[in-house]
Amino acid sequence: MQTNETAFVGVGLRQAHYQAVIDQAPSLGWFEVHSENYFNPGGPNHYFLQCVRDHYPLSLHGVGMSVGSTDPLDMNYLASLKQLIDRYEPFLVSDHISWSRHNGEYFPDLYPLPFTADVIQHLVSRIQQVQEYLGRKLILENVSSYVTFAESEMSEWDFLNEVTARSGCQLLLDVNNVAVNSCNHGFAATDFIAGISPCSVAEIHLSGAAHKIINQQPFIIDSHDAEVADSVWSLYQQAIERFGVVPSLIEWDSQMPDLQVLVDQAAIASEILGECVHAG
Repeated sequence: MQTNETAFVGVGLRQAHYQAVIDQAPSLGWFEVHSENYFNPGGPNHYFLQCVRDHYPLSLHGVGMSVGSTDPLDMNYLASLKQLIDRYEPFLVSDHISWSRHNGEYFPDLYPLPFTADVIQHLVSRIQQVQEYLGRKLILENVSSYVTFAESEMSEWDFLNEVTARSGCQLLLDVNNVAVNSCNHGFAATDFIAGISPCSVAEIHLSGAAHKIINQQPFIIDSHDAEVADSVWSLYQQAIERFGVVPSLIEWDSQMPDLQVLVDQAAIASEILGECVHAG
């Protein structure tokens, strides 16, 4: 039987684990899928997703909305997303505060934005258009980044607070991305967590990363191919103490291990959530 804390922790559902999830029915609270993988309305992906949805809550997490782009919003994309939402009734719908489209061309990455008042205004307008079209609140994720912009006028956490407060969306706080950016750009990850508005966070992501040395300096790549680092678990505990018990997800996208590895990672998150509840 699930504990209350277990019910708040999920894992990303990937093709490699379809059958194992159906056969084993792991004690997890929910599953998240990448929306774009299910835009085609037929095929085996939907068979397996429906089997999982019959027994677990579902979250849709997109990578292609490109809400930060200066291109017009892709209404074909949004129509496909809306159909998917209507079909599976997810309890969360999320994407990223980033851009990946320019002059009609899509790029295979989530590019960061400068932290300026003009960009906030641009994002707020587009987020509100998307929320009105979908008929529901968006949850948008802070992204990992490997460059900074000279034009930035504020910290990333102040930028995110303004975007969420003014648009009405909420934040998907990727704690691993906070650790990545703090190393790559030289700020304190604890300051980021402490700076985020407590009422804005609706979900948390946790994942592994690749640690490198570049030009004799530590550098982290958001690789999603390893267990969550001890330092990220510590940040997660700080986040839960600040934001309370919110849905939390273990992400793993390449070099896929057995499903049990993800279940074990989810159990660590559940334990941290339980400690927070009992301490409160």
